[in-house]
Amino acid sequence: MRSQRTALIIPARLSQAVRIEIIDTTPAARQSLIDGNVEAFTCRDWHVYLNDEADFIPLPQNVRAEVLIREAGLHFEEKVSGTAVFLGHGDTGDETDAPAHLLRLAEHLFGTAWAA
Repeated sequence: MRSQRTALIIPARLSQAVRIEIIDTTPAARQSLIDGNVEAFTCRDWHVYLNDEADFIPLPQNVRAEVLIREAGLHFEEKVSGTAVFLGHGDTGDETDAPAHLLRLAEHLFGTAWAA
């Protein structure tokens, strides 16, 4: 099973750029990216990893991730805080690269042009 995937990473701080990055998908690497314990929310062919203790730490609110999550079709009423890491998942639940439709939506919403 491949442990490196292309992820969409949305930092909470607006001063930090939304980016596409090849990441290691091991639990330790995911925890490092989101600064703590991992919680996943799933919608169709993608999922987002968030810090499950973000409200208690507290981490800054991530309004960009909130917008993307809702615009991409996940009914989500909670506040999103901290860095959000988006990946895809296959039919058997295995990790896949962030889906192209999600990357296009992020590009449209945030005015980000991804490198070709």
